[in-house]
Amino acid sequence: MIPLGDNHPTLRRPYMTYAILAGIVGSWLLYQGAGFNRVQLMTSVCNLGMVPGELTRMAALGTAVPLGNGMTCVVDSEPVNLLTPLTSMFLHGGWGHLLGNALFFWVFGNNIEDSMGRMRFLAFYLVCGLAAGLAHILVQPGSPLPTVGASGAISGVLGAYLVLYPKVRIKMLFIFIIFFKVIPIPAWMVLIWWFFWQVVTGLPELLGMRPDAAGGVAVWAHVGGFVTGMVLVKAFENPRLVARRSLPA
Repeated sequence: MIPLGDNHPTLRRPYMTYAILAGIVGSWLLYQGAGFNRVQLMTSVCNLGMVPGELTRMAALGTAVPLGNGMTCVVDSEPVNLLTPLTSMFLHGGWGHLLGNALFFWVFGNNIEDSMGRMRFLAFYLVCGLAAGLAHILVQPGSPLPTVGASGAISGVLGAYLVLYPKVRIKMLFIFIIFFKVIPIPAWMVLIWWFFWQVVTGLPELLGMRPDAAGGVAVWAHVGGFVTGMVLVKAFENPRLVARRSLPA
């Protein structure tokens, strides 16, 4: 299932959504070399990706994590590590990672911005991203693996959408081998199903059955961001803007 849009148009242009997307894409193209230079990409992930074990100091200094092609990322104690919960939100590990996050953010973010206002939305986005990072650290406090991606913050946007607009229909693209079908589905079904699979995917990791069981995806960051978005959306929404928005018939 791939979200393509919704049937709930915004009342104002989502300039902050544009700006955040520009920051994410700009970081990918300019700082990470669009993924075409493997050394540049891995260096960006290692230097500005969030490493739980560096922040908690539970990973031994000098621990080397293989990144492929003979490259390793070494646990250190550089001052920049304190900023990585923020910087990691604007970095990605590949084109698929970037485009998937950008699509979800585009579909769901504009309506949340429209309900909060631009600066409140920016603050909300960053708070959800930091909470997502904290959730990942709590589950993997000693991990030496760097994590990057906007998905934790975007998960907060999804949680907010579930609270504010559960009945809005999301245009979902279904692919059946060679057949394509777009089906409008209530947002609550789409988002609860998405959240359910995050929890299912992350359970082995949470139960200690396998460390980093999700194949390098920080699914508990997704869970943490989603729950944070649900809890905080009412504190960040602008009642005046919400009142102006009426559900489609």
